Amino acid sequence: MTINPDDDNIEILASTADETDADADGKSLTDLVEQPAKVMRIGTMIKQLLEEVRAAPLDDASRNRLRDIHRTSISELEDGLAPELREELERLTLPFTEDSVPSDAELRIAQAQLVGWLEGLFHGIQTALFAQQMAARAQLEQMRQGALPPGLQVPGGQRGGSHPGTGQYL
Repeated sequence: MTINPDDDNIEILASTADETDADADGKSLTDLVEQPAKVMRIGTMIKQLLEEVRAAPLDDASRNRLRDIHRTSISELEDGLAPELREELERLTLPFTEDSVPSDAELRIAQAQLVGWLEGLFHGIQTALFAQQMAARAQLEQMRQGALPPGLQVPGGQRGGSHPGTGQYL
């Protein structure tokens, strides 16, 4: 169990990084985002659009424009994701109808849903990266301990014998 004081009390329970960041099919969450910079840019844009939709009432032309931006954003996001995440995004996002102009509320809901999904994706990636770092630290510490000759320990630790002595330093 690993607890980081700066992570809002999120606990990660795993014995290896593979158990933590692997999806059900064994693929790492970080591998599922094929173009992370693109996904981050689009996510930031969508979040900003949501703020704009909340801030002011929209006319028909601006609602049509936002509907088109929403559709294009999802298409662009799908280009940056692995097939598993693409399928999930397609299942969760419902397209707007072409024959009617979406209301302000419909646009806010669609944008908020997409922002929420992206934030969940980003948090999952951060958690997987944190778990990988912790596993790498543990592995490095094990390698350091295993690299010492028998009877020697890291400075500050206790020696195997009852009396302190001098040793050879390389």
